[in-house]
Amino acid sequence: MRTTGTLPPEGSAAALDGGHPLPVRQWPITLVLAVAVLGLAITFAGGFKVGLLTVGGSLLLGAVLRLVLPEVGMLAVRSRFTDVTVLSVLGAVIVLLTLVAQPDPWLQLPLLDNIGQLIGRQRH
Repeated sequence: MRTTGTLPPEGSAAALDGGHPLPVRQWPITLVLAVAVLGLAITFAGGFKVGLLTVGGSLLLGAVLRLVLPEVGMLAVRSRFTDVTVLSVLGAVIVLLTLVAQPDPWLQLPLLDNIGQLIGRQRH
């Protein structure tokens, strides 16, 4: 047997019909990318933590959109489960790392101080 192509992922049809321009038809991925670009702009403008929280939030937004919408267009890459899992984990990791970033972390985790002591760092 010879494979001649692959099937598109479930839910990969455009969110709106063909009478709309491409960015509007693909509004879920357009929204996620717009929020991510906004977060990067905030980061480069000097708002490091707020910008990165926005970038992480954009990935979490993508996970929610993929989970609740029946058709998300180009936001669908693999199966719904895989897309939601990957977007959720990456978004959560970015948000968590941003919250514990030095200097002056917004979230204190004692485990990180213990790991720091193991490598010779002073306790804060």
